[in-house]
Amino acid sequence: MTSKLSIPIKYGLLITAGVMAWVLVSHQVVTNTQSLVHTLIGPIFFNLLQFSMIYLGLKAKEREYGDKQDFKKNLKTGVAISFVYGLTAALFFVGVVAAVGTRWMPNPPGTIARPTTIVLAQAFAGLFIGSLVLGLIYSTVISFFLAKRPGESVD
Repeated sequence: MTSKLSIPIKYGLLITAGVMAWVLVSHQVVTNTQSLVHTLIGPIFFNLLQFSMIYLGLKAKEREYGDKQDFKKNLKTGVAISFVYGLTAALFFVGVVAAVGTRWMPNPPGTIARPTTIVLAQAFAGLFIGSLVLGLIYSTVISFFLAKRPGESVD
């Protein structure tokens, strides 16, 4: 039972560690939250990291079981990795908001000011749900290529 959980936890936490490192370093180096580093490169980095960790997690599962997994098992593992990532990243950002407040949150010029609690709730929900939806998409694509086909034998 523990081996089934260890891959999603390990790779989900690796994604979160990468996100944490990116956020902490990028906000120390580039303080303007409207910079392309935060608005364009950050999301690209997060998505590439999530995609690659799901791939690596599914390959690790193949090695652990000694055989290719079917599509459904790969999909479940990929979504589990994304769940761990979404949950732990949201918890990290709760800590960030508690430590530095909302000054690291981008506020595009010309937007209407909204209550902070609404903004935070939307940000955390968007992070968690977005990681699950994108994780489902990434897992589907990766699983399609990695899954065992009917009649495929082990070499």
